[in-house]
Amino acid sequence: MAAGYGELLRTPHAARLLIGTLLGRLPNATAALAVLLFSRAEGGSYALAGGLSAVYGVANAVGQPLLGRAVDRFGQPWVMLPAAVASALGMVLFAVVGLDPLPVAYAAMLIAGLFTPPLEGGLRALWPSVLRREDQVHAAYALDAVAQEVMFAVGPLLVTLSVAVWSEAAALLVINAIGVAGALWVAVSRPSRQWRSAPREAHWLGALRSPGLLVLLGSFFFIGLALGAIAVAAVAYADEHGGGAVSSALLSALGVGALAGGIVYGGRTWPGAPERRLRLLVAALALGYLPLMLVPGVVMMTVLAGVAGVFLAPALACAFVVVDRHAPTGTVTEAFSWLVTTFVVGNAVGTAVAGPAVQLGGVAPGFAVPAAGGVAALAVLLAAQRFLLDRPHPVVRPTVHPTPDEPRAENDRNRAVEPGFRARHQA
Repeated sequence: MAAGYGELLRTPHAARLLIGTLLGRLPNATAALAVLLFSRAEGGSYALAGGLSAVYGVANAVGQPLLGRAVDRFGQPWVMLPAAVASALGMVLFAVVGLDPLPVAYAAMLIAGLFTPPLEGGLRALWPSVLRREDQVHAAYALDAVAQEVMFAVGPLLVTLSVAVWSEAAALLVINAIGVAGALWVAVSRPSRQWRSAPREAHWLGALRSPGLLVLLGSFFFIGLALGAIAVAAVAYADEHGGGAVSSALLSALGVGALAGGIVYGGRTWPGAPERRLRLLVAALALGYLPLMLVPGVVMMTVLAGVAGVFLAPALACAFVVVDRHAPTGTVTEAFSWLVTTFVVGNAVGTAVAGPAVQLGGVAPGFAVPAAGGVAALAVLLAAQRFLLDRPHPVVRPTVHPTPDEPRAENDRNRAVEPGFRARHQA
């Protein structure tokens, strides 16, 4: 297993792209915490901080697919770098101006969120042109999902460390400077500069014209909802069982479970079509959420949280493969960006739904929300599985510069005859 990941990371450019993307995404991963700490330091209320974070989140959800579409049309460096700089300048404006005048603060959040570069989708579009074997691409998707767990654990620590050493404003500046450096490191790399999307059909729906992709987005909306609800329910559980350290333990256990599951999943090659495997993984994920409604003691609850997280990273990694198979030709970055947007929106909805559930019924109904989200995610995949049917297809090796004689793998389920693991659009 370790040897397989080692071989992957020793592939030219692979480690650079993964690390650069993670650094570039730090501002987005830490925005809610950094904005909250800065707003409170400036004398703002929790409600105001929540409003500013909400503007950032909504703008981010809107901007990701739009910028992803721009990447597919114009290439990565021409979009990623200007977007990263614009987003960072929005945060710099916020750090300099503070909360007065308030409209400027909201405008700064709008700019920072809207121009967050789609590095996540961009990395997944690059993998097939960097890694020459399909099994390595699948392992890279799993490693990507695992790395996300690490980033969301380490990112807040970097923010709090920056605040302790310097100040809340400095934390905003430092994190966004790291983000621009990460985006630059990716965008000037050879794979990023050479990557080109395949010619795309002019269609206002873009990637959303794929029924299979719509099914996947619908399912992962509910998985995002489940994760958002778990965060709220964990805080409510902690209030009854010893305070904030308990909620941190539950969420950490969830992350550790996802980390372990992702490492194991990516360490081997799995037989069968990824669409079928995704249904099994989401079913296991939904099953893992159900016992949380029992709300046992802290030790057992921590164990259950760890088990609940085991299938999260594998489900994400498998979803990345399915997105690549079902995105219409020439829309791969946009398609991955839609997955990010859907997940973020679902997370926000889960947070909004779990709050009243806890308020009205207590902790157990709060944990019923993620359980319902997991079941709903599985129900979407089962009800619309005809749109995710796999078909036999030849495996096509990705190349950076394809020749006219090489076979092309097209996976547009609306028009193309072949849904193969697409790599040709990256060339």
